[in-house]
Amino acid sequence: MLIDTHSHIYSEEFDNDRDEVIARAEEAGVGLILLPAIDRESYDRQEKLASSRQDLFRQMMGLHPTSVVDDPTDDLHMVEERLFSAPDKYIAVGEIGLDLYWDTSRKQQQMEALEKQVYWAEMLDKPIVLHVRNAYDEVFGLLEKHGSMVYKGIMHCFSGTLDDAWRAIDMGFHLGIGGVVTYKKSSLPDIVAAIPLEKIVLETDAPYLAPVPYRGRRNETAYITCVADRIAEIKGCNRTTVDNVTTHNAMALFNM
Repeated sequence: MLIDTHSHIYSEEFDNDRDEVIARAEEAGVGLILLPAIDRESYDRQEKLASSRQDLFRQMMGLHPTSVVDDPTDDLHMVEERLFSAPDKYIAVGEIGLDLYWDTSRKQQQMEALEKQVYWAEMLDKPIVLHVRNAYDEVFGLLEKHGSMVYKGIMHCFSGTLDDAWRAIDMGFHLGIGGVVTYKKSSLPDIVAAIPLEKIVLETDAPYLAPVPYRGRRNETAYITCVADRIAEIKGCNRTTVDNVTTHNAMALFNM
């Protein structure tokens, strides 16, 4: 069985053919699809999809850093209310984090939102799924300042350096590896080669970041096989090993 640990299959990009996308995922051997939350506009869509196939989907809850507004108090209250009113419904707090790629004007608000959500995850003993873009030093610094030096969770769509990778692993994180590992100019293969397979989980981030040979198209969960194939090639092992180890990693991490 394969697990897609990060898919936005509830998004409107799949409204016209979601059933077919799900069928292709299952045909490809995917047994679980984890749904990261984004913002108040997506929560109900996510909930509806997860409720339709409780055997296939698992939900997270959180506020995405690029959805943090000037005053995110109401949005964070919504996340808190959902998390604490039905904690068993959510396997993780995510996707949360810090994104300074496009806009740094709300850096302070993003950092405050991240720290608050990390605190809730610790209160509920849940993993965190982190979105980090152009902000690894800031995120590491915040996590170290927060208190705990050992976390459980995923650095989603990992895009840092090898030093960042080891720093994340030393703090307890797994690295989420997706379609970028198949790109010709990506540095991710070198990082995947250097770290243990036991610290990797598979993800698509669908509908974004489709792997080769689908790059430039809408991504979907079935394409996770391309990611697994590339990791097997990098690691010099067979696909079964990649499938088994990464699935075990995800099952243990999320207590599924």
